[in-house]
Amino acid sequence: MTTFSNSKISIATSVDVKEITTLLNSAYRGESSKQGWTTEVHLIGGDRRTDEPGLQHVINLAGSIVLKYLNEEQKIIGCVNLQLHGTKIYLGMFSVAPKLQGLGIGKQILNAAEEYANSLQCTSIYMSVIDVREELIDWYKRHGYVETGERKVFIEDAISGNHLQPLAFIILEKEITKK
Repeated sequence: MTTFSNSKISIATSVDVKEITTLLNSAYRGESSKQGWTTEVHLIGGDRRTDEPGLQHVINLAGSIVLKYLNEEQKIIGCVNLQLHGTKIYLGMFSVAPKLQGLGIGKQILNAAEEYANSLQCTSIYMSVIDVREELIDWYKRHGYVETGERKVFIEDAISGNHLQPLAFIILEKEITKK
C-alpha cells in the first residue's frame, strides 16, 4: 500500500530521517516536549528519544515503514513506525508536534495505520507503552486498544536517556476489523 485515504499521510524515505528524528525528539524529550501532553521529560532524562542512525535502521528493516503526516507547508508534523510481525503490526515511534497535539492529527495517523494493517490482511495492531503513562494508555483505550496483560522490561540505553524512576512497558493491542 503506497497511498492512504488521507492525502496528508505518506510513506517516509531516507530523505525524511533528519526531520522525523527532530520531531520524535521534540515530542518526547527536552523543553519543547513540555508544550504537548506526550512528554516523557519527567520520566526520562536527556534530549533524545532516538537518533538518525537508529531511525534509518528502523526504515531499512524488512517489513517496516514510517508514515509521515505533512502540513500545508510540507513540513512533517506527525509520524508512526509500522512493522509487520506475522499477522500483526507493531506500532511505534508515534508522535505529533507538541504544539499541535490534541487537534486530531494523532487520530488520523492511527486511522492510516489501520488502513495499512487492513491492506496486509493483519489481525491486529499492538504497541508498547510506558506503564506509568496513564493518560496515554487511556487515550489508546478510547481508540479501541486493550491491555494484553503482557509486560516488558524497559531497558535504559545510551541513546534514549536515563530513567528517572523504574519503568516498564505494557502491551496494548487492537483487533483490526476487515474492510
